[in-house]
Amino acid sequence: MNSKFEKYDGLIFDCDGTLIDSMPVHYVAWKATMLKYGIHFSEARFYALGGVPVFEIIKTLAEDAGKELDIEAVADEKEKMFIANMHEAQAIDEVVAIARANLGKKPMAVASGTAGWALELELKHIGIYDWFDAIVGSDTVKKHKPEPDVFLEAARQISVEPARCCAFEDSDMGIQAAQAAGMDVVDVRELRKG
Repeated sequence: MNSKFEKYDGLIFDCDGTLIDSMPVHYVAWKATMLKYGIHFSEARFYALGGVPVFEIIKTLAEDAGKELDIEAVADEKEKMFIANMHEAQAIDEVVAIARANLGKKPMAVASGTAGWALELELKHIGIYDWFDAIVGSDTVKKHKPEPDVFLEAARQISVEPARCCAFEDSDMGIQAAQAAGMDVVDVRELRKG
């Protein structure tokens, strides 16, 4: 499996749904939080918004529902509920195995639509936080997936040209972002099927 990635000088991983199976835990937190405000958030829409930062999702849902929400307060509620249930999220073995096989051999980064403080908690939860040379969250860049900024910043931080990086993603928006950055992309949804 590792030989497939030898041609790359750097590997860049999304986090939620890529390194850690946290998306179902996030969805439970999202659904419960938004219902408190009378907003239905379907599972299909949740997955379609994969990679979009929390504040942007709340803003979009509130606008669509014609409601005014305190976005920071709602985000805080959602994140607290997620953290309380994070113990339910497990590592995605197929992807973590790729990172483990390349540990110390080439620079690796995390590039995510999740804020840096939450990435730290999640990566520590599955015991791989110190594997990465850079961790780039939504709070590091101004434009978010499907824009390429988070991947470009991760490549910059590990000093590897984007075209020499391979990205690992689980969402359509994330794949678009990595491709827009000029990277080859592995859709980990396919890895997990096989």
